[in-house]
Amino acid sequence: MSESELIKGRVTIPTDVDVVPETLELLKRWGADAIRDCDGTDYPEELKAVDAKVYSTYYTTRKDNAWAKANPDEVQQCYISTGFKTASGGELRIELMQGISRELMQVNTRDDIKRWWEVMDRTLGQPISPDEWSYDEESGCVVIPAPAAFHDYSVSFLAYLIWDPVHMYNAVTNGWTNFEHQITFDVRQPKTHKFTMERLRKFIAEHPYVNVIRYTTFFHQFTLVFDELKREKYVDWYGYSASVSPYILEQFEREVGYKFRPEFIIDQGYYNNQYRVPSKEFKDFMAFQRREVAKLAKEMVDITHELGKEAMMFLGDHWIGTEPYMDEFKSIGLDAVVGSVGNGSTLRLISDIPGVKYTEGRFLPYFFPDTFHEGGDPVREAKENWVTARRAILRKPIDRIGYGGYLKLACEFPEFLDYVQSVCDEFRELYGNIKGTTPYCVKTVAVLNSWGKARSWGCHMVHHALYQKQNYSYAGIIEALSGAPFDVKFLSFDDIKADPDCLKGIDVIINVGDGDTAHTGGAVWEDAEISSAIKSFVWNGGGFIGVGEPSGHQYQGRFIQLAQVLGVEKETGFTLGYDKYNWDEHPGHFITADCTGPVNFGEGKKSMYALPGAEILVQREKEVQLAVNGYGEGRGVYISGLPYTFENSRLLYRAILWSAHDEDSLNKWFSTNFNVEVHAFVKNGKYCVVNNTYEPQQTTVYRGDGSCFELSLDANEIRWYEI
Repeated sequence: MSESELIKGRVTIPTDVDVVPETLELLKRWGADAIRDCDGTDYPEELKAVDAKVYSTYYTTRKDNAWAKANPDEVQQCYISTGFKTASGGELRIELMQGISRELMQVNTRDDIKRWWEVMDRTLGQPISPDEWSYDEESGCVVIPAPAAFHDYSVSFLAYLIWDPVHMYNAVTNGWTNFEHQITFDVRQPKTHKFTMERLRKFIAEHPYVNVIRYTTFFHQFTLVFDELKREKYVDWYGYSASVSPYILEQFEREVGYKFRPEFIIDQGYYNNQYRVPSKEFKDFMAFQRREVAKLAKEMVDITHELGKEAMMFLGDHWIGTEPYMDEFKSIGLDAVVGSVGNGSTLRLISDIPGVKYTEGRFLPYFFPDTFHEGGDPVREAKENWVTARRAILRKPIDRIGYGGYLKLACEFPEFLDYVQSVCDEFRELYGNIKGTTPYCVKTVAVLNSWGKARSWGCHMVHHALYQKQNYSYAGIIEALSGAPFDVKFLSFDDIKADPDCLKGIDVIINVGDGDTAHTGGAVWEDAEISSAIKSFVWNGGGFIGVGEPSGHQYQGRFIQLAQVLGVEKETGFTLGYDKYNWDEHPGHFITADCTGPVNFGEGKKSMYALPGAEILVQREKEVQLAVNGYGEGRGVYISGLPYTFENSRLLYRAILWSAHDEDSLNKWFSTNFNVEVHAFVKNGKYCVVNNTYEPQQTTVYRGDGSCFELSLDANEIRWYEI
């Protein structure tokens, strides 16, 4: 790579008509080579001749209200469930839109409500006959004249998305006034399909200066519901509830050969969220949607290429059906994917995507007034964002970085502009050093859950990197792995069922989460083929790390189904009569050797105890927090919880090596200070040492041959060496 390439390029910046001089200045300062428009902005005439790639945000499902209003039958729809309501005697009335913004949705009575709605007796878990209820359109209530006394009922119904949820989010967040709500139309349906392809051709013809069509995204919005006060009510980044219509569902029925039920989507009111073990019907529906979305998206990408433009997909907004790790995605033919980078996990979610020419990460903070306001501190957020993402970049780099939002806001913070300049320069340096290289991997690790590769790096996420307290361990594990020297794979229980040999080549399996969730498997552990395959893997020398309630499911005298592997069990009340005598701690273990104080297990788990033969490393008030166990030729490690910290990342690193019987590999490409990491690119003859903190650090650095040297690093410093 030439020196000029190192100091310029691989950066995208947003613009607007009121920041033309600032855009030109930052193109130079940040070394940017691409400019993008943002939601609600126009591309300035003065920048059309600038020597930079131009990205145009293209909305396939909105920004044409004239069409949406003329074709109300092809406005997008969503399955919604009411809350549960108890029948206390006599007639029961259930208001459909209670708790839902009427600006966002409108009940669909155009299609046959007796066919596409479902009134559920939640006490029985069964739908009631369509003859047993009616809909009073004037009051907006479903009426059940003779419900069973003190049974709970809910209604699953179709509603039109009369305001695009992302447009609503942007409007609420930015305080927009005096604007028209953008209506979401359904490209899957015949009239809108034909119109959309003509609309795309027209758009490209009218924007000759545009180089890249940035699809935001394709057809179906993830589930995003607001209440009457315009507050977010329900968010599921993987939610499929807004990918439905009678037209689509009839296609699904013809393909799978059985009748669709709203309950396949509503799922007892849980909407098949990431924690729910997916049903066969829901997995069938997801697969159907991926195939259909891929075909239609390919049609748009082919038009884009035919007219001489690149096609880029934003991994967000209307991305349902385009899961990038599934086989269908590759058939679309996209040139690039861009996504929001909140941390290391989200970076790997983007950078690991196969089948595209390049990937781009949109770094935070987004130039919105929730951060860029008087008293705001965007530099702090930018520093946190960069230092967490950098670890992952050094394992698998994205090809470009960029920023989004309203540039005018960012220009009011000169220190932020200076810091981003340093980030852009450092990114180009990293990229120049590691693109095309193979990083050193000490072990191959498989994360095992119900989703597998379909949700690689991200099945725990909401709005990408937003934190959920109950999910901290899964997030902690994935974040630690995102920048660690392991070859990380994502396996589903279906993978093992289909081919137990898929575990060959794996050194360590990790299963993390609460019992009876999709993360740990739930009732799948009743399948002897799956449980036996995993136990055989460990017995014959493999490692297994369980965090939280791994394999947790009450079945045949166990809650932790791999209790014999891990050496721990949970007291659920059923074994209170059995005395437990294994409570002695064994300090000084290999796994905890770098801990500077009490291990941070976060919330941990209550009522965990050790089985005879297991070795407890940490117990607190007779509740096991960390334990190890031998199982045949293999080893198991139990951890009660693991929030992401640099110290916990080191503990996980050591746990993986120990469970794989490879403690001797510790002092290879290794830093004794867990705030500092070593990334080696052996085949390319280089390695780097990285200070992940904004404080000076000292460490001993071990090379691959076991030799070492002392090193002092400045805050956030990265230092490169030749091997």
